[in-house]
Amino acid sequence: MRNDQRAITDDQRTHAGLIWDYHQMRHPLQPVDVAIGLGSHDLGVAAHSARLYAAGLFRTLVFTGGNSPTTAEVFPRGEAVHFREHAIELGVPAGAILLEPKAANTGQNISYSRDVLAAAGITPRSVLLVSKPYMERRSFATARKVWPEVELTCASEPLELDDYLKSIGDENLVLDMLVGDLQRVIEYPRLGFAVEQDVPDAVRAAYESLIHDGFTSRLIAS
Repeated sequence: MRNDQRAITDDQRTHAGLIWDYHQMRHPLQPVDVAIGLGSHDLGVAAHSARLYAAGLFRTLVFTGGNSPTTAEVFPRGEAVHFREHAIELGVPAGAILLEPKAANTGQNISYSRDVLAAAGITPRSVLLVSKPYMERRSFATARKVWPEVELTCASEPLELDDYLKSIGDENLVLDMLVGDLQRVIEYPRLGFAVEQDVPDAVRAAYESLIHDGFTSRLIAS
């Protein structure tokens, strides 16, 4: 059951912080052939992609994503479409952006983006994945499985958990998403969707505590 409208406790915030830190890969940024902005409810992905483009890290940017239950109202024309428009508003040339508007999960984000790039005559050797801060590890593990031949770097807005909670405006939703993404990191390798990631005991304990506290709306049946 969701904890809607209920303030999170100090212990819950501490547990969320452990999971938040675990999800981030902290890869050093370097120039890459292309970047892929992974669709979500968080328009900060588009904004950060625009900043990285302006910094000269890549010349081609793919935005990928259709809709999900958490984005349909906010981005009615699809995540990728809205992300592209926002990036253009922030100065990214329209000609630098490729659009992948159909993906419904992270594996499709990666594989469909690869297809869009191939159709444009682009076969990258290095790819930057731009995601929500707590989606870095899952996107990395998924891409390692789906597209193992490319060199991968992950990036997200450089925010602390408290700042991210304020930017989203729904603490319970963020904790639900943190828990849901960690479940996928744990479960997806055995389903063939991602490569294995080591999960420290403290992170796993924090995850189990938040599940016990009811942050379960983003869990999948396992």
